[in-house]
Amino acid sequence: MFEKLRIHIEKIVPLSDEEFEHISSFFTYKKYKKHQFLIQEGELVLCNYFVIKGLLKLVYTDDTAKEHIVGFAMEDWWETDFQAYYKQTKASMSLECIEDTEVLCLRLEDYRKLCEAFPQLEHFFLEKAYMGFISAQQRIISSMTVGIKERYQQLVEKYPSLIQRVPKSLLAAYLGVSRETLSRLSL
Repeated sequence: MFEKLRIHIEKIVPLSDEEFEHISSFFTYKKYKKHQFLIQEGELVLCNYFVIKGLLKLVYTDDTAKEHIVGFAMEDWWETDFQAYYKQTKASMSLECIEDTEVLCLRLEDYRKLCEAFPQLEHFFLEKAYMGFISAQQRIISSMTVGIKERYQQLVEKYPSLIQRVPKSLLAAYLGVSRETLSRLSL
């Protein structure tokens, strides 16, 4: 399981065996069942999660109890309520398993220790943040400038394996439309 983390990190920065052994000691392995929550709205967010196996959804529930899917996370992705994690406040979103899931958990204090001890890891996390920001900006621009059918096509092209694993009702919530609208478009 830790080998997947090493491969993931080494896509950006090289590590010696000794470095990785020390780095991996800061992570905790956990398994969750389908529909189980890693984070629940209103609770403190203790970890950032690296997905080894499985699929998660990050959900914001509005004042009318409507669920909005902020994002999905599958193998090799990181996910948490980042605002609550970094500010050590209560979650405004929930993180739930769509499939049985295995993750490596990184607490904020351990993240900081790792970045201090291993400057290359700080670079790694910065690169991951940049890619996340770029993806979020692209999603915002897409939602403002193109129709639902094109947004769905962009999703299919960017994450084809995700489309096969996520129910249409969740894809509709992610795209900001009803399940019926998604079906009417014959997607």
